[in-house]
Amino acid sequence: MTSTMLLLVLFIMLCISHPSFQMLLLPLTHTLSQAQFNTTHHLLKSTSARSAARFRRQLSLPLSPGSDYTLSFNLGHQAQPITLYMDTGSDLVWFPCAPFKCILCEGKPNEPNASSPPNITRSVAVSCKSLACSAAHNLASSSDLCAMARCPLESIETSECGNFKCPPFYYAYGDGSLIARLYRDSLALSSLSLRNFTFGCAHTALAEPTGVAGFGRGLLSLPAQLATLSPHLGNRFSYCLVSHSFDSERVRKPSPLILGRYEEKEKEKISGGGMVEFVYTPMLENPKHPYFYIVSLTGISVGKRTIPAPEMLRRVNHRGDGGVVVDSGTTFTMLPEGFYNSVVNEFDSRVGRVNQRARKIEEKTGLAPCYYLNAVAEVPVVTLRFGGGNSSVVLPRKNYFYEFLDGSDETKGKRRVGCLMLMNGGDEGELSGGPGATLGNYQQQGFEVVYDLEEKRVGFAKRHCASLWERLNRDKN
Repeated sequence: MTSTMLLLVLFIMLCISHPSFQMLLLPLTHTLSQAQFNTTHHLLKSTSARSAARFRRQLSLPLSPGSDYTLSFNLGHQAQPITLYMDTGSDLVWFPCAPFKCILCEGKPNEPNASSPPNITRSVAVSCKSLACSAAHNLASSSDLCAMARCPLESIETSECGNFKCPPFYYAYGDGSLIARLYRDSLALSSLSLRNFTFGCAHTALAEPTGVAGFGRGLLSLPAQLATLSPHLGNRFSYCLVSHSFDSERVRKPSPLILGRYEEKEKEKISGGGMVEFVYTPMLENPKHPYFYIVSLTGISVGKRTIPAPEMLRRVNHRGDGGVVVDSGTTFTMLPEGFYNSVVNEFDSRVGRVNQRARKIEEKTGLAPCYYLNAVAEVPVVTLRFGGGNSSVVLPRKNYFYEFLDGSDETKGKRRVGCLMLMNGGDEGELSGGPGATLGNYQQQGFEVVYDLEEKRVGFAKRHCASLWERLNRDKN
């Protein structure tokens, strides 16, 4: 983002209904539509560019809602419907409020709130002396916040400025930003009713037309607010993402978001008599970015060869640099350049021997390497090796190698193309701090990903997500 854009934005300015309820099942909707893009190339290019923008700015700022998975709920007594991106890489729940102006939002996909922003006239403004206000302003002191709200000095000194509203705050993502105020109101998630839920109301935004349900580890995230009222729901959640499709408008089944899952439900029978087993890796603490879910990556295997990860991806230092952030709001996994090149070289040495590189496709999509595939294309297995013992996750082929028919060259007819769905995050020396890599949602699809905040670990289990949604709904009923 340019400094001009930043200045422009800056200038424009739960009570639980069932206390014993231990699990809440919600649908995540994948709303990507091919109609918004001219070609598969255009769609892939847009998605890869958005992932790259997120990663390059995430090192010092919260992440952007680059995901296509959305979560819906109702706000206030009038039950106004709100649809937001579900994002584990940020810690704030916010959405556009009337009147709303979004700069550089023309042509942005999925704008369910921008056309008719919610009316928050009955919502209660958050006080400048509240912890929520401090959290939104990066833990600035209450006195400073009250001064920002134009509280008289004599009132600050006598601690009599509690009725002043929390002043507007600025929140930035990798590819957009907003100015918002904090409010409280009731919120309904499925059969769950919450009172005094804190959210950000934005009247002005840059390239952010929809809003975000932040699921990070911060005080204002959705899980954190649930945990203060019901630890069963807030201290453990998981999702299982139904697969992306970049060349189809078919109706997709919902992806289950599960709040409050328990250990005894981690194992269940699957077809063939096997059992679903979760592979866990510990969360790493980050003093500079405490809202991130960061894990250690020790290497990536391509076939039988393992490429060791650089030291920066294995741990977090005292400045908050390093590790891999698990992010539902970034599409593609981003790796530091040196490590990325090593993985790509190993992959290309196997696939490129018998398949021609598709350089024109790479230019059109922003992905690489891409290949014109032979009748039978052998693609090596890719395995992510996390820290914490034997914590290896074998990726299904479709999670890292996307195949489609390309007909852009009329002289050749339609040709089968395959692209590696990992991205170059830039040179390590040029990164400005923060996580060294991002595990995007494209690589998470088809897994149930568990965020266990009590045990401070992230778990992965291979699942058929659409079937899981159907089974959980059947069990619930």
